[in-house]
Parts: sequence; C-alpha cells; structure tokens
Amino acid sequence: MARNTRIFSDLDLNFTAHPVTKDIVRRFDENAVKASLKNLILTANYERPFHSEIGSPIRALLFEPVSPMMIASMKKAIWDMVSNFEPRVELINVNVSYNLDSNAIGATIEFKIINTEKPLTLDLLLERTR
Repeated sequence: MARNTRIFSDLDLNFTAHPVTKDIVRRFDENAVKASLKNLILTANYERPFHSEIGSPIRALLFEPVSPMMIASMKKAIWDMVSNFEPRVELINVNVSYNLDSNAIGATIEFKIINTEKPLTLDLLLERTR
C-alpha cells in the first residue's frame, strides 16, 4: 500500500484569521483540494488575470433552460475543467441533476487525490444569482 506523504495546503478564501497568530487560516489535504475544485468550477473565463484559459461556462449555463442537453453540457464542462486544471485529482464520476424545488443545479463530483485510494465526494449546489 502506497502512503501519501504529500501535504497539500491552500489559503482559506474566506480570509478568516487564526485566533492565536492572527494570520490567514490554511486548509490542508482534502479540504484544500475540495476548495480548489469549487473555486475552479465557479471561475468564469477571463476572470483570472494573465490566465484567461482558466474558466468554465458553468455560470452562463445556469441561465439556460433546463434540458438534457444543458445537463450534459454542464457535466462535460465540469469534467473538462477539473481534468485540465487540477493535477492533484483523478476524477471518478461527475453527476449533475436539476433540483426542481430549489430551482438549482446539483453537482456531485467523485474523485481521488493522486496516490491515495480513498474516494472523496464534493457536492455543490449551483444557483442563479444576479
């Protein structure tokens, strides 16, 4: 069995202060990767300076009428975004469903962090905002 000795860390994008050191809190391993995935998926094209290639049409697709084609387009956009721009992740499955009650799209991403065996799940509720 391979042991993962890497420690992935990212800044907490809520910019919460550590209670003792007053520095910005960091996220580690699973939480860092999950936050990165959420950030990638919700990033629009041309939103990141000097990296216009990073972005997905997810927010634009939220304003399209719900159809099987739109759900398939959203699933493909999520799959492409994660597989192209998150090298720490090996995708297992992406499931997209429409929630009629809350008028939102639910996305479930199943993945493994590279060099680990434990499958992880990230659930996102994508809603239209203006």
